[in-house]
Amino acid sequence: MSIQTLTALVKRFIKDEEGLTTVEYAIAGSLVGLAVVTAFTDLGTAVGAAIAELTAVIS
Repeated sequence: MSIQTLTALVKRFIKDEEGLTTVEYAIAGSLVGLAVVTAFTDLGTAVGAAIAELTAVIS
């Protein structure tokens, strides 16, 4: 493989933007997943506190 062929392959790889969109989708999906986990964690804490209050009132 000549240096010219290698240079052409590297230039083509750098100009290729298809991989970039895949990375963007992965980052967006990770952020959505993080938001869902945070929301359910907060919801679980709130439900736990409400159950504890109900238990205290009933006792």
